[in-house]
Amino acid sequence: MALVDQFNRQISYLRISVTDRCNLRCEYCMPKDGVELMQHEDVLSFEDIVQFTKVAVSMGVRKIRLTGGEPLVRKHIVQLVSLLAEIEGVEDFGMTTNGILLTKYAKSLKEAGLHRVNISLDSMAPEVYHKITRCGNINDVFSGIEAAKAAGFKNIKINCVIQKSSTEPDAKAVGLYCEENDLQIRYIRQMDLQAGKYWVVEGGTGGDCKICNRLRLTSNGQLKPCLINDMSYDIRKMGFKESILEAVRCKPKKGVFSTSNKFHSIGG
Repeated sequence: MALVDQFNRQISYLRISVTDRCNLRCEYCMPKDGVELMQHEDVLSFEDIVQFTKVAVSMGVRKIRLTGGEPLVRKHIVQLVSLLAEIEGVEDFGMTTNGILLTKYAKSLKEAGLHRVNISLDSMAPEVYHKITRCGNINDVFSGIEAAKAAGFKNIKINCVIQKSSTEPDAKAVGLYCEENDLQIRYIRQMDLQAGKYWVVEGGTGGDCKICNRLRLTSNGQLKPCLINDMSYDIRKMGFKESILEAVRCKPKKGVFSTSNKFHSIGG
């Protein structure tokens, strides 16, 4: 079975936000005074996530990515990875993380069946990194990258948020680090969801609406066909299959703007 939208795009990629919580407070993701977090009872259980993913895969989804917030702060995350890795038909299973906790979890994640990791790194300067994240220690990220390598992860990607250009000093420094350490880099220009300002990822396909193959599931069960649109379908109220069919049917041709989507809860 294949999921094809009205613009003949085959929908095969599901991004799952497992939590809206994070151990960093990045300037471009969270306001300085923090955010109102979801109530625990509203967050999808592992059982719901796994059963929904099974339905999505049976309908044509082949790529899964876990996001947050920061997915590694979700309690028992390795157990969830193990359950999802057992689903027959998943061909590409990744996670986007800030890397802070990879020293602790990389080996267990690889053994549980995770295929790939994308790690966020916007600067090589400790003081700049600390300012951007409002609390982070860049050495924790470097340790996490090395732990991911040691665990056997290949083709590790680094997500670098830029203001306008990959020629910016911080971006160039991260690029050099990636070149010297056998890492792949993706430059992501900072977006404004409310104004509808977004760009194609340099080194990736995100932001290229004409080939978008993604659905996004938030940690409280809202299925979103587009990051830059307010469409949303409650999987618990509508049912798993019905919400997927409706999200695909209504997936817009391109992003316009969103007043409801937030990076800390939708995972980018």
